[in-house]
Amino acid sequence: MSKIGSPVKPPVALIAGPTASGKSDLAVALAERIAADGRRAVVLNADSAQVYADLQVLSARPAPEDMRGIDHRLFGSWDGADSCSAADWAAAARNEIAAVHAGGGVPILVGGTGLYLRTLLDGIADIPAIAPTVREAVRALPAAEAYAALESEDTESADRLAPGDRQRIARALEVVRSTGKTLGAWQAEPSGGIAHAIDLHPLILLPDREWLNARCDRRFAAMLDAGAAEEVEALLVRRLDPSLPVMRAIGVREIAGMLGGDLAREEAIAAGQTATRQYAKRQYTWFRNQPPPHWPRTAETEPEIDRVFAKLLS
Repeated sequence: MSKIGSPVKPPVALIAGPTASGKSDLAVALAERIAADGRRAVVLNADSAQVYADLQVLSARPAPEDMRGIDHRLFGSWDGADSCSAADWAAAARNEIAAVHAGGGVPILVGGTGLYLRTLLDGIADIPAIAPTVREAVRALPAAEAYAALESEDTESADRLAPGDRQRIARALEVVRSTGKTLGAWQAEPSGGIAHAIDLHPLILLPDREWLNARCDRRFAAMLDAGAAEEVEALLVRRLDPSLPVMRAIGVREIAGMLGGDLAREEAIAAGQTATRQYAKRQYTWFRNQPPPHWPRTAETEPEIDRVFAKLLS
């Protein structure tokens, strides 16, 4: 099997879609089918919650019995105290993909974080570190003054952003002041993407909404019985920064409210179910509209492996 960047492009499978859509089970089934042909397959996580070791239950990370002997990587690889950005994950995924290819295997990306996948495949703007003095000056500006400055120095970003979007306005302004180049110009020149160097075999899962919502509801309720409360309690004991992704994961706030006596168990479950359904809806919309139109999409809950991955398995 050729390595990334060689004339013969090595294969990478991709199974993506909203939470609770059955991606992980399908990835394992595909890996088993590849193994039946005498090749090795490795499942690589592309879910921004499942990267954290602290979120075994709340992220629905596959348990050992779910993996059925298939090698899984990048699951629980980050401590919750460390934020895993899209660039961080993409760098780790590139290394894992190269290692799997070097061993003659087939990587199977599975997850629901579109930004992770886009960064890996298309690259990311290589914006230099912002000068601390520039950042401090920009962040000290009143909102109206920052927006007025952006209108003058980066018209494109100002036109795109709402005047009250302080965080994005500050980011665009500090980029142009620190680098001399607008944020849009940087974003037009992404680097590090691997799409050109691999033979990608994607599948987007877009099941029936009512079926998906019912699975979201059942799964969140089951999480409390499976140790989600203890998981959140362990996070709270660590007194991590509330702005960290692990602390903003779906279910953490709701269960923390229950542990603190602000919510009854039934209220925490209802709130968690609502948040999960809303998240699944956003993911559904993203995967329906953002990936290239030629990527296969299916509403089937149990698509036939040999049919949907016929080219990869031929």
